[in-house]
Amino acid sequence: MKEVKLLAVGNSFTQDSLYYLHDLAKAGEVEVKAINLYIGGCSLERHWNNVESEAKEYMYEENGKSTERYVSINEMLVEDNWDYIITQQASHDSGIKETYFPYLEQLLEYFKSKVPDAECLLQKTWAYEQDSDHGEFPRYNCNQQQMYNQLSECYEEAAKRTGLRLIPSGDVIQSVRKREPFRYELGEKSLCRDGFHMDMIYGRYLLSAVIYSFLFKKDIRENTFVPEGAKAEGIEVIKQCVYEMIHR
Repeated sequence: MKEVKLLAVGNSFTQDSLYYLHDLAKAGEVEVKAINLYIGGCSLERHWNNVESEAKEYMYEENGKSTERYVSINEMLVEDNWDYIITQQASHDSGIKETYFPYLEQLLEYFKSKVPDAECLLQKTWAYEQDSDHGEFPRYNCNQQQMYNQLSECYEEAAKRTGLRLIPSGDVIQSVRKREPFRYELGEKSLCRDGFHMDMIYGRYLLSAVIYSFLFKKDIRENTFVPEGAKAEGIEVIKQCVYEMIHR
């Protein structure tokens, strides 16, 4: 089977998203090379500025593991024959329309000039936890539903404007938050570990399950991988929700 090669031009939210992807792919009999270019909190504007300056500021992360290698977007685009290139807006800017353009279009044009056969994808990120103390949460009146509504509108408009397929990670998270045992407002488990990054087990598993299902068109309910320390009830709820939202 041909190895699927995925490059994420991202930040800590893509770090969360790809953490378990290799494990899920292996259990699903898919060969995948998943690379994340990591700068914490990196926005689309900064990604574009880094392209222009050829900045070697990205930590190279492979299959969920960090390295001490720092690279530029420019060199990484031509390092391999990528099948997919994923990008997203920084979480704090995710619901602010004017932060997307012209940077997203400039990035996509550059990606296509270097890797014309790759499919570029946009990952819809997620709203912060209800009681998050993130310094930018006041931009959304410290309201999770408001942040989710705003970022949904922005991502959907960006996807429509660019013609990109949208990975619905933020939608799945918002749906799982309404299901036991992840109803945080009722005193149950939060999907976040610090109010904005995903929980190390369930949150990261959810994100990788979304990408696995979205890219490979496989039924996540049949995948046997379970992260160490996870309880079956939580994993089953996530699997069912991912299945419903990806294959509906």
